[in-house]
Amino acid sequence: MSASKKLSTAVKALYFLAETDPAPQSSVKIAEAIGTNASKLRQTLSLLVKNGIVKSTQGTTGGFLLVKKPEHLHLQEIYCAIEDRKAFYLDVNEVNGSGMEPVRKMNGFFLDLFSDIQVDIENKMRNIYLKNIIEQIKL
Repeated sequence: MSASKKLSTAVKALYFLAETDPAPQSSVKIAEAIGTNASKLRQTLSLLVKNGIVKSTQGTTGGFLLVKKPEHLHLQEIYCAIEDRKAFYLDVNEVNGSGMEPVRKMNGFFLDLFSDIQVDIENKMRNIYLKNIIEQIKL
């Protein structure tokens, strides 16, 4: 699953949990509500539990609950919980061939470019909270 799809699925699940709070929700119910595969959703929910964003309760009325309030949960935190890599995988260091110096300089150019873009993305994501998304949806 791509990073953007994983983030979108996680945010949709968190939105559903926020809307149904304080009642715990099963992964099947969440998956049905957001239109995704329950098995793949459980993998995402497991990562969110591991990172303290949601919790899992056991028993016949068990399920998943939002731990953090929507006004305290930003997209960067969600993204870091579900992804093991950054938005851009910066692998441009390979140098082959005889014209090595221009290639090295070009690699440096792309590393700087993607690094700047990555920082911009992370800063923007730190300023978007789940609460902001919920408010936008309800307009």
